[in-house]
Amino acid sequence: MKTAYKHIFEPFTVKTMTVKNRTVMMPMGTNFGKQNGEMSFAHMEYYEQRAKGGVGLIILENVSVDSPLGSNGTTQLRLDHDSYIPRLFSFCETLHKHGTSVAVQINHAGASALSSRTGFQPVSSSNIPSKNGGEIPKPLTVEEIHHIVKKYGEAAKRAQIIGFDAVEIHAGHSYLISQFLSPIYNKRTDEFGQTPENRARFAKMILEEVRNQVGPNYPIIFRISADEFMEGGNTLDDTLEYLQYLDKEVDIYNVSCGLNGSIQYQIDANYLKDGWRSYMAKAVKEKYNKPCITMGNIRDPKVAEDILERGDADFIGLGRGLIADPSWPNKVKEGRIEDICKCISCNIGCAGNRIGINRPIRCTVNPAVQSGDEYKKKKIKKSCNVVVIGAGTAGLEAACTAAEVGCTTFLIEQKETLGGLAAEISKIPDKKRLSDFPNYLIHRAKNLSNLFIFNNTTATLQQLDQLHPDIIVNATGSNPLLPPIKGLHELIDQENGSVSSITNMINHITEYPKDMTGKKVVVIGGGAVGLDIVEFMAPRGADVSIVEMLPAIGKDLDPVSKNDITTLMDKYHVKQLTNTALLEVKEHSFLVKDQENEYELPFDYGFVCLGMRSNTPIYQSLVDHYDGTDVEILNIGDSVRARRIIDGVQEGRNILDTLERLNFL
Repeated sequence: MKTAYKHIFEPFTVKTMTVKNRTVMMPMGTNFGKQNGEMSFAHMEYYEQRAKGGVGLIILENVSVDSPLGSNGTTQLRLDHDSYIPRLFSFCETLHKHGTSVAVQINHAGASALSSRTGFQPVSSSNIPSKNGGEIPKPLTVEEIHHIVKKYGEAAKRAQIIGFDAVEIHAGHSYLISQFLSPIYNKRTDEFGQTPENRARFAKMILEEVRNQVGPNYPIIFRISADEFMEGGNTLDDTLEYLQYLDKEVDIYNVSCGLNGSIQYQIDANYLKDGWRSYMAKAVKEKYNKPCITMGNIRDPKVAEDILERGDADFIGLGRGLIADPSWPNKVKEGRIEDICKCISCNIGCAGNRIGINRPIRCTVNPAVQSGDEYKKKKIKKSCNVVVIGAGTAGLEAACTAAEVGCTTFLIEQKETLGGLAAEISKIPDKKRLSDFPNYLIHRAKNLSNLFIFNNTTATLQQLDQLHPDIIVNATGSNPLLPPIKGLHELIDQENGSVSSITNMINHITEYPKDMTGKKVVVIGGGAVGLDIVEFMAPRGADVSIVEMLPAIGKDLDPVSKNDITTLMDKYHVKQLTNTALLEVKEHSFLVKDQENEYELPFDYGFVCLGMRSNTPIYQSLVDHYDGTDVEILNIGDSVRARRIIDGVQEGRNILDTLERLNFL
């Protein structure tokens, strides 16, 4: 098959491994493993979906070389005992039948381990926690270092026996090897500290031991944080210096970046451009002439093709993009670019679930992370009319899913445009990547011949009766929450006024000056919406204050977004007023109260972002009108209560359960 992206689909051989194309699934923790460190069958299904989707090389998420001390989670896979060989052998067989090459990342968490999970004090190069507020680790003795080196070698040999095509050694992202390489963590004064050569000694010993175990022809991938993006940490130039001590046994460099304290660069924040990291891979490749993998928000295949054509890297790493759409490579190869469900880098279902609260990963834009599009094989067995009211992301997902299994589906939207709040929020410059999801859903909807869309239409009971519905889905979304605070309702969103809601701010977003130096901005509400405004205003030079009733700002944010917004607020000196409530809204000031005093906050621009509340103008009428009939009424998304996109999209897909329960499917 001819493709416009010829470089992406060229094979590449490294020693005994030939990868069929240049796409690589990055190793990402999932929490799909079993508590004993073995791979679950659901885990295997998740990876097989990506192999079916056409990716060239899958690097299995990090496995522990020495548990429990080196464990990175409650369900982390293990490779520190022969008992794990049979299941992983089956895993490799399964992926190989799809023509996919398979590697495994071996790792020791070091100070990133948690004693609450392992039962042991974590270990590291020195007694420096791997992140702010982390546990103080115990510095490893030289004898313990040699023990761990052996464990890496034994794990690599097992990987070779199992049938993995390559092994990857993780030397970045604040794990143990990184804790030796980085001067932020390594304060040793012996032969493993003080100089770049000494800090690289532990990694060199591991590489040599692995090579000794697997032989000269087995590919070794080495993952690095090429730039740590932290004060006092390794820069790209520092990394290029210490790699001279490690290069001999490395066959492929996996060029990542960031540490725990700069996680927004390690797990890319949504505003970072497609392929923004490729300059790092280029620098490593130019100096050491070894194949390199680059990654970094790569969603657009044109960006991937350009990186390969320029020679910046030899492989394109796809991480969250393959969680969002397992078939990214096949769709690119077939020229179906608009059919790609692009990752929006929200980090909620993946990093938020796994790192934040130790749950299995999910995905905002893919409500079936493990099974993918398998649901489309199901078809209705009798006629079914579905009416969806509201074309936000929840309503669009429900309508598309119903139509894809054969239902005659009607989608009614009051506004001229589709996409709901997600489409509106994406008008904020740093949130523009968010628009990829409503655009994908709209494209998906418009290509379904049995899905009929009515925009500029207010749903009425008379109209609904004429459509003879079997199922009605209410997905009418939410509106800004405006509590009965003195002055709020009178002053908010007034023409030429100074007090705005998020919707009014978005409607006038092009009117705000690019240079707001000297202007005072006060944001009421320290949740995600309020922080979106801070993120927009602070870099323009405004004097920004944010007010929050709770003790902390951004309490429910995922770890990546929380670290990123904290860094931004520190950089731009945003005043954070917690435990503070809004008492009154005035034309150019807010009257607020903290735990001790009442005082006024003057502003040039004031924003009230106290959350969203469900908008259900027709729901109760639906329930009453169809009471006693066979018509099923569903309420989904923000019209139940204001939540995140991920919740509404999952409820939209759950229409399959309703169809099955009502014996349509």
